Amino acid sequence: MPERPSWDRYFMEIARVVASRSTCLRRQVGAVLVLERRLLATGYNGSPGGLAHCGETGCLRERLKVPSGEKHELCRGLHAEQNAIIQAAIHGVAIKGAALYCTHFPCVVCAKMLVNAGITAIILDEDYPDDLSKKIFAEAGIIVEYLV
Repeated sequence: MPERPSWDRYFMEIARVVASRSTCLRRQVGAVLVLERRLLATGYNGSPGGLAHCGETGCLRERLKVPSGEKHELCRGLHAEQNAIIQAAIHGVAIKGAALYCTHFPCVVCAKMLVNAGITAIILDEDYPDDLSKKIFAEAGIIVEYLV
């Protein structure tokens, strides 16, 4: 019988599969919200529903050579964490007290949203260059762990 993955690995693998739906040209990110070992909502980064994907319109941040972690307002897409929160809200799913499993460290905009949504822990696969979001998580007492 094959060895079963830990809960952390299980949910991170789901986040990776969710990321494969991303329409972003720069980075594929997936996020899942979990409470008491139950999957609540998923999200990946990309254009708002019903709008043209970045593959059709091109990436303004790429054209302007904007470094990673800067000028998020120029991006037409939503982040994976934002889409997971929105999906939960649309379907009336409470996420207060949940953990976020995400393929990449959240930016500062997502960090503020996650704090206000009541997320208590963030489990990550990869880092992202945003020191302010790290400070916000620390100040809010949110547990941040990297899966090794």
